[in-house]
Amino acid sequence: MTTTNCGCTLSCTGKSVIASLIIGVLAAFLRFTATITITPAFLWVLFGIAIGYLGITLLTSSDSCPDRNGCCRNLRTFLTGILGTVLTSLVLLGITFAATSVIGAIITGALLFFFALMITSSTCLINCRYNCD
Repeated sequence: MTTTNCGCTLSCTGKSVIASLIIGVLAAFLRFTATITITPAFLWVLFGIAIGYLGITLLTSSDSCPDRNGCCRNLRTFLTGILGTVLTSLVLLGITFAATSVIGAIITGALLFFFALMITSSTCLINCRYNCD
């Protein structure tokens, strides 16, 4: 294993994936039991946030991974969260599912997994970018 500038890059990314997975599974369960519902306005907001993050990342990408010090791993996780959020929100906007649909619950869980991954991996990316311990 390689060491990185912040020493916590691998554990931070792993923790963000685990936390996002818990959120996604919880959201899928709550959607399947019809405890929560996802409105189109919520889907558009998540879609807009992900597109905004993608645009900001594009503008700052020349500085995001200057010396290949381990921040690129966080950047890949961050981009996975962005693209997953965009794709799953588009699927949920394009196809309506019943409140207790298993497929709808799985896709909703995936949406909230990717959104949480996007948020948590952005904090990992910031920590790595600024050489935090």
